[in-house]
Amino acid sequence: MNIDSITEGYVIDHIGAGNAMRLYYLLGLDKLECPVAIIKNVQSKKMGKKDIIKIDSNITIDLDALGYIDPGITVNIIHNGMLVEKKSVDLPERLHDVLQCKNPRCITSIEQQLEQVFYLADRENRVYRCLYCESKA
Repeated sequence: MNIDSITEGYVIDHIGAGNAMRLYYLLGLDKLECPVAIIKNVQSKKMGKKDIIKIDSNITIDLDALGYIDPGITVNIIHNGMLVEKKSVDLPERLHDVLQCKNPRCITSIEQQLEQVFYLADRENRVYRCLYCESKA
């Protein structure tokens, strides 16, 4: 397998095996015109198996969405073919427009222009609740 190195963009690493496609759609990578490589089930000494996503473009990446899907992810920022920064993500305290409230009585169901906001209610169990109606995500 030959996957070219990237010159400008991101390498999203340490994704739990099987989560790459979920991130692909959540981040809107399916709508990009630039090269995007998804490498699934890569052998990892730390994780056993992991997924990796390479994006050859300087796009905006929602680090909160990454942290929600998999808080162990690292984001490598590439500039001129060199690693310039490495970011770790964690469970975000708030999520904006990542989840949608399932409660049909929530104001976000009626006022659809409202931002979907969820807050971290229980870090240990990774429970998020709607800011408006307190429904569990």
